[in-house]
Amino acid sequence: MEVKTVPASQANTGSRTIADIVLLAGRLHADRPALRHRSGDRWVDVSYRELAEVVKEVALGLADFGIERGDRVSILSNSRPEWTYANFGILAAGAASVSIYQTNSPEECRYVLGHSDSRVVFVEDAEQLAKVRHVQSELPNLELVVVMDPSGDTGDAISLDDLRERGRGRDDSELEERATAVGSDDTCLYIYTSGTTGPPKGCILTHGNYRAMCDMVESQAVLAQGEVVYLFLPLAHAFAILVQFVAIDLGATIAYWEKDPLKIVPNLSDVKPAYFPSVPRIFEKIYTQATARIAEAGGFKEKVFWWSIGVGSRVRELERDGRRPGFLLARQYAVADKQVLSKVRGLFGGELRQAVTGAAPIAREILEFFFASGVPVLEAYGMTETSTGATINTLEDYRLGSVGKPFPGVEVEIAEDGEVLLRGANMFQGYYKDEEATAETLVDGWLHTGDLGYVDGDGFLFINGRKKDILITAGGKNITPTNLENGLKQNRWISQAVVVGDRRPYLVALLTLDPEEAPAFAQQHGIPVEELPSSEAMRAEIQRTVDAVNADVGRVEQIKRFVVLPHDLTQETGELTPTLKVKRNVVSEKYERDIEALYAS
Repeated sequence: MEVKTVPASQANTGSRTIADIVLLAGRLHADRPALRHRSGDRWVDVSYRELAEVVKEVALGLADFGIERGDRVSILSNSRPEWTYANFGILAAGAASVSIYQTNSPEECRYVLGHSDSRVVFVEDAEQLAKVRHVQSELPNLELVVVMDPSGDTGDAISLDDLRERGRGRDDSELEERATAVGSDDTCLYIYTSGTTGPPKGCILTHGNYRAMCDMVESQAVLAQGEVVYLFLPLAHAFAILVQFVAIDLGATIAYWEKDPLKIVPNLSDVKPAYFPSVPRIFEKIYTQATARIAEAGGFKEKVFWWSIGVGSRVRELERDGRRPGFLLARQYAVADKQVLSKVRGLFGGELRQAVTGAAPIAREILEFFFASGVPVLEAYGMTETSTGATINTLEDYRLGSVGKPFPGVEVEIAEDGEVLLRGANMFQGYYKDEEATAETLVDGWLHTGDLGYVDGDGFLFINGRKKDILITAGGKNITPTNLENGLKQNRWISQAVVVGDRRPYLVALLTLDPEEAPAFAQQHGIPVEELPSSEAMRAEIQRTVDAVNADVGRVEQIKRFVVLPHDLTQETGELTPTLKVKRNVVSEKYERDIEALYAS
């Protein structure tokens, strides 16, 4: 199977800012499907014409309420069509959109709503509304709550339909005036970084920042008109927001997930996306499940499986060099594809042109596995502060293990201490109400990312750690824990791994079991699931993985001891960010006794 590509030149709406994208797309793409979502037992499409009409009503409804240019309006919801309606409606009205993660606690919601001075908040349902009600007495600037799904007890909050009805009573020409009045220097988004340390900071991102970012992405043919993109990432995050902007600008179709992690793979099979933006954890889980099942089967099936992956790898290498496989390899590939490779592609719907992973590191072995199967998983790199992106691997120009080359218009420099510095039209304007943090991060136009990396001779950027995540042992050795953690997570049973050792004599690891996989181990060994973390059988299994990881590093970088925690790390307990990155400070503080016990034993 040859990797499918699309022309680098893609016709977009020609918008000046993000405020007028939907209005222009509604005219340009009209009856093409813009959004796709699950309703009961079927998938329902919303056309571009319908999307533009709803956005117009939302924008004019906000205008009827009194929202003015530059006002802040927040959204607290899972990714769903109504999130998109609200987001574009806010921007078309000339206001700025503020994102709040649906997993945030009431106190975290209070912080973002209060810090941003939001006048209005869109909430998904009664559950999210309850969070706002819990803290509303502390939010003097919050004047209106709009509920997307008004079922349940929503009190005096108005429904999204009611807001739209208010908008229908105003002159359409007002919307054109508002949208066209927005300039590139106007604030588009306030995105509060979820952060692995400290309270979130509000990144100020202008329409000019995101218009530049959209142009950069579109120049790389990441997405094409008529293609389907599957979106499960939270739209409160910069990655998902950029995908939304580009998809609508190009006339693609956004298919939303069903708010259930277990539905991601079935949804992929249903909607058959050409483009799948994700985070490493999803690819790790699919990889683990695929390889674990075949390991259980063993024997001839396992040999055929890995032989097929090897054949796929050789064919991909030839394709990358612009060559075709010879007669024998072509025959072998036909067998490998029928037996194994096509089934891996089938997990993603069978039509995937490319997937993109970002937000955290991913093991190279996983990338190689999917590439061999005809599922190009390409790493990209950026931050909220870069309007999402900075570098990207493309189907035509990639290097596994790197995060790609800079987007056109982005400059990359490496500081003396190894920190990655960035400059370009997509760099943010600063942190809202935090001049000190802004001055530390933006210096002479250069964004100091806090990431450590290097650029190879061909211009590919490699990230090898975070300045704040570097562990310095008691012996003075600097260690980046990421590679060790990725190695540990190759074990089928391990969900999360956190390596600890700062100012300590040696490294230890906190590990959690995968709640979806662990029951199989329990059944195999006749152990109650709740006893697995402390069982000798599980410790022996994990010790083999620890030994394998240790074999690849020097003595000072080896993990000497580990503990299996009783529960997995989650967003709900505050241990993971919404993009599933570990909050090291939270984990270290929460499991301080376990850590101390590892050093005391």
